Amino acid sequence: MKIYTKTGDTGTTSLFGGTRVPKYHLRIESYGTVDELNAYIGLIKDQKVDTNTAALLLKIQNDLFTLGAMLATPPEKETLKSGKDRLQIPKISKASATYLEDAIDLMNKTLPAMTHFVLPGGHPTVSYCHIARCVCRRAERICVHLNDNEPINPIILIYLNRLSDFLFVLARKLTFDNHATEIPWIPEKKK
Repeated sequence: MKIYTKTGDTGTTSLFGGTRVPKYHLRIESYGTVDELNAYIGLIKDQKVDTNTAALLLKIQNDLFTLGAMLATPPEKETLKSGKDRLQIPKISKASATYLEDAIDLMNKTLPAMTHFVLPGGHPTVSYCHIARCVCRRAERICVHLNDNEPINPIILIYLNRLSDFLFVLARKLTFDNHATEIPWIPEKKK
C-alpha cells in the first residue's frame, strides 16, 4: 500500500465509498478529531498504567477506530457491494457505551466522593487524560454539528459522551494511583 497517493493535493479527500469532499468537510473534521483523540488515548496507554487500564484503553482505541470508520462513511454508502462480496461497515454498539459505564462504576468504587470541581493536573499522566477528555468533548461537539447537517448513528454521540465521562474518572483514578494530589477548584471570593 502506497502511503502517498497525491489525490489530496488539491484539498479534497475521499470518504469511504469514494465520495470526494473538501478536507474541511464536517465528516473529515469529525473523524479527524476522533483520530486525534485516539492518539492521546495511546499516549495515556504508553504511560505507567496498570495492565487492566492498558487493556481498557486498547479496547477504547479499537472502538474509536471503528467509530472513525462510521463517521467516514456517508449513510448511503454504509453497505457497499464489491463483486460477489458485500462489505459491511463495522459499527460500535450500545454495548460499547455500557462497557464504559461499567468501567466508570468500577473505578468510582475506589475513589473518594467528589466535593468540588477538579482542576486538571497534578501528574503528567493525569494531565494527558484531561487533554484527551477535552479532545473527546470537541469531537462530540463536531459530531453534534455534523448530525444537525447529516444524521449520524446516535450511538456515536452516546459513546463520545460516555467516553469523556470515563476519561474524567480515569484522570481521578490515575491521580490516586500516582499518589498525586487532586486539586479542587475553589472560586476566589470577591473582596
